[in-house]
Amino acid sequence: MKTIAAELKKIVDQYTENFSAISVGEFSHKPVPKKWSRKEVLGHLIDSAHNNYRRFIAGQSEEFPHIVYDQDFWVSSNDYQNMEINEIIFLWKLMNERIYIVLKRMSTDNYDKLVDTGKEIVSYKTIRWLAEDYIKHLKHHINQIITGSFDIVYP
Repeated sequence: MKTIAAELKKIVDQYTENFSAISVGEFSHKPVPKKWSRKEVLGHLIDSAHNNYRRFIAGQSEEFPHIVYDQDFWVSSNDYQNMEINEIIFLWKLMNERIYIVLKRMSTDNYDKLVDTGKEIVSYKTIRWLAEDYIKHLKHHINQIITGSFDIVYP
């Protein structure tokens, strides 16, 4: 988990600065009305951080916590499109710094504990799997934000 934590720290340090170089206009632009803007994609990463942070904490102390979320509802409810971009970047940075600390401090005994992430059916994932997938998911959406390409499909 320490390797995953270190990778997360590296991503946060690098991309906090890179995000700040993107213009407000580019961050706010919606490719089509029903697609997320870069702001909303970064907001989605904040929401993902909130939910995974909870999974990483609860997964260590509770037996099979059930933690799911509706990503479109979260993005809409948080109204990221109308937030100041520097606030969104700062919130993303802070959330991921907390996750970094949790993953770095996590006992190896907890890596294989299970969390239920299923919406309609039970879907148990280990904390290790969730952390690895979190990094993969983060990289995918960071690529969208940096390149402005929203045609990439997350596996």
